[in-house]
Amino acid sequence: MAASLRLISPQQAQAWTEDDIKQLAVENPRDAMEMVIRKWRQALFYHASYIVKDGQEAYDLVQEVFIRAMREKRFFQEGFKMKAWLYRVTTNLCFNTVRNRKRRGAILDTMLKPEAFGADQLEIVFAGERRNEVMAALEHLSEAHREILLLRYYDDLSYAEIADVLGVKLGTVMSRLSRSRCRLLDVMGESPIVH
Repeated sequence: MAASLRLISPQQAQAWTEDDIKQLAVENPRDAMEMVIRKWRQALFYHASYIVKDGQEAYDLVQEVFIRAMREKRFFQEGFKMKAWLYRVTTNLCFNTVRNRKRRGAILDTMLKPEAFGADQLEIVFAGERRNEVMAALEHLSEAHREILLLRYYDDLSYAEIADVLGVKLGTVMSRLSRSRCRLLDVMGESPIVH
């Protein structure tokens, strides 16, 4: 069976269902895992790349997802949703990677652009002060508010990407982001600009 699996292209692997793979796992778990990899490797890579914005890092993360899948005792059990599990683990690993980048010392440069606060040219001179002010204000926000602001303005993720990372609907992202921006401005003692 292993030799014949090597002849199956990723396109042919797409025709296999989760039930087909689980049935194969009864006879040969190694071949079943090979089929899982063939079926979802490319899609998970694109998903990870979309979030972390780095091809090599996305490749490494997807490899880690498959290693975790091999260790997951329930993976081939009846009722276990393999695809959902693979995407959730990929999303969580990517999100952790994005968070770790922040912790390594990067600053909210995109959020600190003066135009983000409706500033005039004079405020550009005070960008350093603004950076410190924003960083201090972020510490006073809830984890949920901080998280969504960092994803949008630090990691520059689209609303759709944020929805993927957080596992919520697009409308939820938009409303949470709006509330988080208002909360940040409130903490900073500024009024939201109405257009």
